[in-house]
Amino acid sequence: MKTLNDYMNDPSVVNEPMPLREVHAIRLMIYDETKDMTSDDLAAYHQRNLAEAQAKYGFKVAKSARRT
Repeated sequence: MKTLNDYMNDPSVVNEPMPLREVHAIRLMIYDETKDMTSDDLAAYHQRNLAEAQAKYGFKVAKSARRT
């Protein structure tokens, strides 16, 4: 498994300014983690990451209205 540092040195992002380089590296890392997931697996992945962020940073996410 590649680390964030590996993604930071990816040729496609190495010429970016550091803040953008980090954002693009994280985007590439998430893409590699999720590219072969089904839509249900992808939804569970994002729900799991949201729950972790909520616990770590203490913020709440408003529930969205479902369209019918």
